[in-house]
Amino acid sequence: MKSSETSPVNLPIPEESHLVHQAKSGDSEAFAQLYDAYLERVYRYVYFRVSDGQTAEDLASQVFLKAWEGLDRYQMNGSPFVAWLYTIARNLVIDHYRTRKDSIALEEVIPLASEHESLDEQVGVMFDLQTMRDALHYLNEEQQQVLLLRFIAEWSTENIAKEMGKSEGAIRALQMRALQMMAKHMQERKCNE
Repeated sequence: MKSSETSPVNLPIPEESHLVHQAKSGDSEAFAQLYDAYLERVYRYVYFRVSDGQTAEDLASQVFLKAWEGLDRYQMNGSPFVAWLYTIARNLVIDHYRTRKDSIALEEVIPLASEHESLDEQVGVMFDLQTMRDALHYLNEEQQQVLLLRFIAEWSTENIAKEMGKSEGAIRALQMRALQMMAKHMQERKCNE
Protein backbone atom coordinates (compact mmCIF):
# COMPACT_ATOMS: atom_id res chain seq x y z
CA MET A 1 0.00 0.00 0.00
CA LYS A 2 1.73 3.15 -1.17
CA SER A 3 0.53 6.46 0.23
CA SER A 4 1.61 8.33 -2.90
CA GLU A 5 -1.04 6.43 -4.90
CA THR A 6 -4.00 8.14 -3.25
CA SER A 7 -5.10 11.48 -1.94
CA PRO A 8 -5.07 11.96 1.86
CA VAL A 9 -7.97 14.45 1.76
CA ASN A 10 -11.61 14.25 0.78
CA LEU A 11 -12.55 15.14 -2.74
CA PRO A 12 -14.39 18.47 -3.01
CA ILE A 13 -18.10 17.76 -2.45
CA PRO A 14 -19.20 18.81 -5.97
CA GLU A 15 -16.54 16.60 -7.57
CA GLU A 16 -17.30 13.69 -5.24
CA SER A 17 -21.03 14.05 -5.84
CA HIS A 18 -20.46 14.08 -9.61
CA LEU A 19 -18.26 10.97 -9.44
CA VAL A 20 -20.78 9.14 -7.25
CA HIS A 21 -23.60 10.02 -9.65
CA GLN A 22 -21.54 8.77 -12.62
CA ALA A 23 -20.55 5.60 -10.76
CA LYS A 24 -24.20 4.92 -9.90
CA SER A 25 -24.90 5.13 -13.63
CA GLY A 26 -22.40 2.32 -14.17
CA ASP A 27 -19.29 4.39 -14.96
CA SER A 28 -16.48 2.22 -13.59
CA GLU A 29 -13.89 4.92 -14.30
CA ALA A 30 -15.71 7.31 -11.96
CA PHE A 31 -15.74 4.63 -9.27
CA ALA A 32 -12.02 4.03 -9.90
CA GLN A 33 -11.40 7.71 -9.15
CA LEU A 34 -13.29 7.37 -5.86
CA TYR A 35 -11.24 4.24 -5.12
CA ASP A 36 -7.98 6.09 -5.81
CA ALA A 37 -9.05 9.01 -3.63
CA TYR A 38 -10.02 6.93 -0.60
CA LEU A 39 -8.15 3.62 -0.68
CA GLU A 40 -5.28 4.71 1.58
CA ARG A 41 -7.61 6.16 4.19
CA VAL A 42 -9.82 3.06 4.26
CA TYR A 43 -6.73 0.85 4.46
CA ARG A 44 -5.31 2.81 7.42
CA TYR A 45 -8.66 2.70 9.20
CA VAL A 46 -8.85 -1.09 8.77
CA TYR A 47 -5.17 -1.63 9.54
CA PHE A 48 -5.49 -0.22 13.04
CA ARG A 49 -8.38 -2.56 13.78
CA VAL A 50 -6.84 -5.83 12.52
CA SER A 51 -3.65 -7.67 13.19
CA ASP A 52 -1.68 -7.42 9.96
CA GLY A 53 -1.18 -5.60 6.70
CA GLN A 54 -2.34 -8.43 4.43
CA THR A 55 -5.63 -8.75 6.28
CA ALA A 56 -6.05 -4.97 6.12
CA GLU A 57 -5.43 -5.00 2.36
CA ASP A 58 -7.92 -7.84 1.87
CA LEU A 59 -10.58 -6.10 3.95
CA ALA A 60 -9.96 -2.73 2.26
CA SER A 61 -10.47 -4.42 -1.11
CA GLN A 62 -13.69 -5.98 0.17
CA VAL A 63 -14.89 -2.53 1.31
CA PHE A 64 -14.68 -1.21 -2.23
CA LEU A 65 -16.20 -4.34 -3.72
CA LYS A 66 -19.17 -4.07 -1.35
CA ALA A 67 -19.40 -0.34 -2.10
CA TRP A 68 -19.49 -1.01 -5.85
CA GLU A 69 -22.10 -3.75 -5.42
CA GLY A 70 -24.27 -1.60 -3.14
CA LEU A 71 -23.73 1.77 -4.80
CA ASP A 72 -27.40 2.06 -5.75
CA ARG A 73 -28.26 2.12 -2.01
CA TYR A 74 -25.84 4.96 -1.18
CA GLN A 75 -27.44 8.35 -0.47
CA MET A 76 -25.36 11.56 -0.18
CA ASN A 77 -27.48 13.17 2.62
CA GLY A 78 -24.70 15.68 3.40
CA SER A 79 -22.28 12.98 4.51
CA PRO A 80 -19.11 12.37 2.49
CA PHE A 81 -18.77 9.15 0.47
CA VAL A 82 -15.80 8.13 2.62
CA ALA A 83 -18.10 8.06 5.68
CA TRP A 84 -20.14 5.36 3.96
CA LEU A 85 -16.91 3.50 3.16
CA TYR A 86 -15.91 3.64 6.84
CA THR A 87 -19.28 2.19 7.82
CA ILE A 88 -18.73 -0.70 5.42
CA ALA A 89 -15.16 -1.11 6.73
CA ARG A 90 -16.32 -1.14 10.34
CA ASN A 91 -18.89 -3.85 9.59
CA LEU A 92 -16.33 -5.95 7.70
CA VAL A 93 -13.87 -5.70 10.59
CA ILE A 94 -16.59 -6.86 12.99
CA ASP A 95 -17.38 -9.78 10.67
CA HIS A 96 -13.66 -10.56 10.39
CA TYR A 97 -13.32 -10.90 14.16
CA ARG A 98 -16.49 -13.00 14.40
CA THR A 99 -15.20 -15.53 11.88
CA ARG A 100 -11.43 -15.43 12.22
CA LYS A 101 -9.30 -18.28 13.41
CA ASP A 102 -6.32 -17.24 15.51
CA SER A 103 -3.14 -17.43 13.47
CA ILE A 104 0.00 -15.36 13.20
CA ALA A 105 1.58 -14.44 9.89
CA LEU A 106 5.18 -15.57 9.51
CA GLU A 107 6.19 -11.97 8.76
CA GLU A 108 4.99 -10.95 12.23
CA VAL A 109 7.02 -13.64 13.94
CA ILE A 110 10.20 -13.08 11.93
CA PRO A 111 10.31 -9.49 10.66
CA LEU A 112 12.44 -8.96 7.59
CA ALA A 113 15.02 -6.18 7.82
CA SER A 114 14.88 -3.52 5.12
CA GLU A 115 17.89 -1.73 3.73
CA HIS A 116 17.06 1.41 5.72
CA GLU A 117 16.03 -0.05 9.08
CA SER A 118 17.86 -2.25 11.50
CA LEU A 119 16.08 -5.28 12.91
CA ASP A 120 15.91 -3.49 16.28
CA GLU A 121 14.15 -0.52 14.69
CA GLN A 122 11.66 -2.78 12.90
CA VAL A 123 10.89 -4.71 16.07
CA GLY A 124 10.47 -1.41 17.96
CA VAL A 125 8.00 -0.10 15.39
CA MET A 126 6.06 -3.39 15.40
CA PHE A 127 5.99 -3.34 19.22
CA ASP A 128 4.76 0.26 19.29
CA LEU A 129 1.99 -0.48 16.77
CA GLN A 130 0.94 -3.60 18.65
CA THR A 131 0.97 -1.70 21.96
CA MET A 132 -1.27 0.96 20.39
CA ARG A 133 -3.64 -1.68 19.00
CA ASP A 134 -3.75 -3.37 22.42
CA ALA A 135 -4.46 -0.05 24.10
CA LEU A 136 -7.37 0.56 21.70
CA HIS A 137 -9.09 -2.52 23.09
CA TYR A 138 -9.31 -0.84 26.52
CA LEU A 139 -11.47 1.88 25.02
CA ASN A 140 -15.19 1.73 24.43
CA GLU A 141 -16.52 1.63 20.86
CA GLU A 142 -17.18 5.38 20.67
CA GLN A 143 -13.70 6.26 21.92
CA GLN A 144 -12.12 3.85 19.42
CA GLN A 145 -14.20 5.33 16.60
CA VAL A 146 -13.24 8.91 17.50
CA LEU A 147 -9.51 8.13 17.62
CA LEU A 148 -9.55 6.14 14.41
CA LEU A 149 -11.50 8.78 12.53
CA ARG A 150 -9.40 11.63 13.94
CA PHE A 151 -5.88 10.23 13.70
CA ILE A 152 -6.04 7.41 11.18
CA ALA A 153 -8.69 8.72 8.79
CA GLU A 154 -7.60 12.34 9.48
CA TRP A 155 -11.14 13.70 9.83
CA SER A 156 -11.86 17.05 11.40
CA THR A 157 -13.69 17.23 14.73
CA GLU A 158 -16.62 18.80 12.89
CA ASN A 159 -16.94 15.88 10.46
CA ILE A 160 -16.64 13.31 13.24
CA ALA A 161 -19.35 15.10 15.21
CA LYS A 162 -21.68 15.02 12.19
CA GLU A 163 -20.96 11.34 11.50
CA MET A 164 -21.49 10.29 15.12
CA GLY A 165 -24.43 12.60 15.80
CA LYS A 166 -22.69 14.42 18.66
CA SER A 167 -21.52 17.95 19.38
CA GLU A 168 -17.94 18.95 18.63
CA GLY A 169 -17.38 19.44 22.37
CA ALA A 170 -18.53 15.89 23.08
CA ILE A 171 -16.16 14.59 20.41
CA ARG A 172 -13.23 16.53 21.89
CA ALA A 173 -14.08 15.14 25.35
CA LEU A 174 -14.27 11.57 24.00
CA GLN A 175 -10.95 12.07 22.24
CA MET A 176 -9.26 13.46 25.35
CA ARG A 177 -10.51 10.64 27.60
CA ALA A 178 -9.53 8.02 25.01
CA LEU A 179 -6.02 9.43 24.65
CA GLN A 180 -5.61 9.57 28.42
CA MET A 181 -6.72 5.94 28.78
CA MET A 182 -4.42 4.82 25.97
CA ALA A 183 -1.48 6.68 27.49
CA LYS A 184 -2.18 5.10 30.88
CA HIS A 185 -2.33 1.60 29.39
CA MET A 186 0.85 2.13 27.35
CA GLN A 187 2.67 3.49 30.40
CA GLU A 188 1.55 0.53 32.53
CA ARG A 189 2.72 -1.88 29.86
CA LYS A 190 6.07 -0.13 29.63
CA CYS A 191 6.52 -0.28 33.43
CA ASN A 192 5.72 -4.02 33.44
CA GLU A 193 8.48 -4.88 31.00
